[in-house]
Amino acid sequence: MPHILLATDADWIVAEVTAALGGPDTSFTVVREGRKVHEVVRAKGEPDLAILDLQVGSMGGMAITMDLHHDESVGAYGHVPVLMLLDRVADNHLAKRAGAEGWIIKPLDAFRLQRATAAILGGGTYTEGLERQVVDAPVEPVAAPLAEEVPDPEPTAEEEPTAAG
Repeated sequence: MPHILLATDADWIVAEVTAALGGPDTSFTVVREGRKVHEVVRAKGEPDLAILDLQVGSMGGMAITMDLHHDESVGAYGHVPVLMLLDRVADNHLAKRAGAEGWIIKPLDAFRLQRATAAILGGGTYTEGLERQVVDAPVEPVAAPLAEEVPDPEPTAEEEPTAAG
């Protein structure tokens, strides 16, 4: 039974996330102030997944993620995988830099939330907004042609060295 910690101060995000991911085998803890997340994790234990809004009161998703990683590094608790909810594509570097396992760019929809959650709970990642190189066929290295030895051209009258005199 997965337990999801949701950190947001927006009622519409609580409604969308719980509707998309809720079920008889899923439980939620909603934290409306970013500074309280690590206290809740210490008190209730690590959730299976933390879904963090980029902006949560006075401490946003990036800072919360770094705080969770810091507490993990000092042994306060185990690893908490993070799915960050971003406001725009340009914010993906914040989620990546903070060490989030995944991120979704708003507006949210149930399908993407379910895919991201399944991927992260399965030990993987889920990202949006990153450019990917698509290669349709295997790329084989091109051999450089052998260099031919070309003799130096004969100097022309304009190029002949002259002695000053």
